[in-house]
Amino acid sequence: MIAAVKKYWTKYKWSNIYAMIKNMKRLPERNPELFRNKLVVITGATSGIGYYTARKYASMGAHILMINRNPNKSALVRKEIAEEFMVTVEYILADLSLITDIQRVGQQLLSLEKPIDVLIHNAGVHLQSRQENPFGLEVNFAVHYLCPLIINKMLIPKYQRDRTGRILLVNSEGYRFAVWGLDLEDLEWKRRRYTGNRAYGAGKLAQLLFMHILSRELAPYQVTINAMHPGMVRTESGKDNGKWYQWYKKNFIDKLSASPERSAKALYYLGTSPELSQTTDVFFHLTTEEELAPPALDLEATEALSKKTISLLNKEGIVL
Repeated sequence: MIAAVKKYWTKYKWSNIYAMIKNMKRLPERNPELFRNKLVVITGATSGIGYYTARKYASMGAHILMINRNPNKSALVRKEIAEEFMVTVEYILADLSLITDIQRVGQQLLSLEKPIDVLIHNAGVHLQSRQENPFGLEVNFAVHYLCPLIINKMLIPKYQRDRTGRILLVNSEGYRFAVWGLDLEDLEWKRRRYTGNRAYGAGKLAQLLFMHILSRELAPYQVTINAMHPGMVRTESGKDNGKWYQWYKKNFIDKLSASPERSAKALYYLGTSPELSQTTDVFFHLTTEEELAPPALDLEATEALSKKTISLLNKEGIVL
């Protein structure tokens, strides 16, 4: 910890914080152009940001492929959006905290003949206590980091073939909770005391670091990858946490938050605007480009995280 403080302390800038606060007041840019017959893949699309984003893209003519966990909600959302906007809506059922399901989703997306014009990694969790999936992986780490990493690495042959696509990571200003960077020796919080904000921040920070590597790998295929903070919005995130968190969320967080529709408009702009066709490896606060905090710009940590991840996945029998 002392080494991390020394490493980042002098690199922090107050202007970075001021910019974040200023950006909170800005409305997202909008793109009025239609997106007819394009394919948009969205994870976690049965509620919140994912649901409104699916509706937004469908209203502009896009075909939607949702990746969700709940079969009943998926069927209802599919029927609603397809009938209202007269577009094709399909879904894949998967628990994106499970490596087996993540790989299955990757294989199904890889087999699609139609190019994926926009892939939105929206699925997320906010846990107040540490949880493991049945295979022993910490859930927050798996959903926020391993899931988009594995899926996009599996899709590289498709990107090579199709030569098009935008990847959007629904990230968060919460990555700043990992104020002194990642603990590369304890990525899954097995030794340290787990707190919801710190673990959430670490997962989102890891996501940003892998974005730097993937942007370089995808650049030759005209595929971009960017991250965005969706603003402070009312969602179902944290709905499985304890009673105290539920009370706090209902009486404070939700009352100060905007509708997820605002985030959906921002995600539509980021995924379709001609002005951003070549923009990659950028963090947006809604649609405003924002400088990342020092731990998220640490290329040494990026390379170290990559090596740790490869080692971890190899133990799970996965070779990327």
